[in-house]
Amino acid sequence: MAWVGPVFWPYVYFDIFHYTFWPHAYFNGYWAYAYDDIFEGIFWPYGGPYSKYAYAAPYPERMRAALPRAASRGRPTARAVAQFCEPAEGVTAWPFERIESAVRPDEAQERLLDDLKAAAAKATEAFKAACPTDVPMTPTGRLQAMVERLEATLEAIRIVRPPLEAFYDSLSDEQKARFNLLGPDVGRARTGDQARAEGEGSACGEPKPGLVDLPIGRIEEVVRPRESQQKALDELRETTAGAVDILQSECPDVIPQTPVGRLEQMERRVEAMVSAAEHIQPALEIFYASLSSEQKARFNTLGSGSRNQQR
Repeated sequence: MAWVGPVFWPYVYFDIFHYTFWPHAYFNGYWAYAYDDIFEGIFWPYGGPYSKYAYAAPYPERMRAALPRAASRGRPTARAVAQFCEPAEGVTAWPFERIESAVRPDEAQERLLDDLKAAAAKATEAFKAACPTDVPMTPTGRLQAMVERLEATLEAIRIVRPPLEAFYDSLSDEQKARFNLLGPDVGRARTGDQARAEGEGSACGEPKPGLVDLPIGRIEEVVRPRESQQKALDELRETTAGAVDILQSECPDVIPQTPVGRLEQMERRVEAMVSAAEHIQPALEIFYASLSSEQKARFNTLGSGSRNQQR
């Protein structure tokens, strides 16, 4: 689910910080979703055909169940949109009580934990302040909204990472061991479904020609660019391939065993998503500007026909 109304990556707040403490819920396959989010978010505003190229599928039924009925039908209510920019759990999305129970911090460590709680609250406020209000209707508008959303996510991560590191570094080896096991053991034997999820996720670094060929081919089919526009489209094809390479460069091989390591890994992945989006941006803007009003109108709704056919 790349979009809910004006909100790109609606579950990003929970994905980032829940991965820090509960990595078993995501496995390595989590990283494959970034391909869907970036390229589907730009070119297919109504939902796109990328799942077989991502090598891992999100959990759409569970996500739809969390939305009001109107939102699941593609008409999100204001309340549905707000919940993604104003996480209802706020600071309690972090398992602070469980951390205290497992680690049993001393007085000095308690102060550092208080700093982490304050940072978590500050990160939530920064995230809310960047909440979009307008639904982007063009590919260039969607890409800009994506960049802004990802930059807000990076800010939230960078607010909480230093105090998390300071608290973790203050712990004894015994306390760190208990903190690392706060969630389910990431090293335990996997079920069949879990093993398959990890196997699919490990492919996030493999070549994905369809991620470039599919949208560019669809653009050519729908927009029917003139000869004078072909050079700009070729440049968009090349920069899209470059964006895929940027995302592949941060495809992890393993899940870090510490919360600090997992948050650091998340930061690098979101940085790569920002870089990939910004890499495409100039070429997309140049190609879009070269189109006629009729061509722009067709490009703006690139996926609407395929969506209706799927119904």
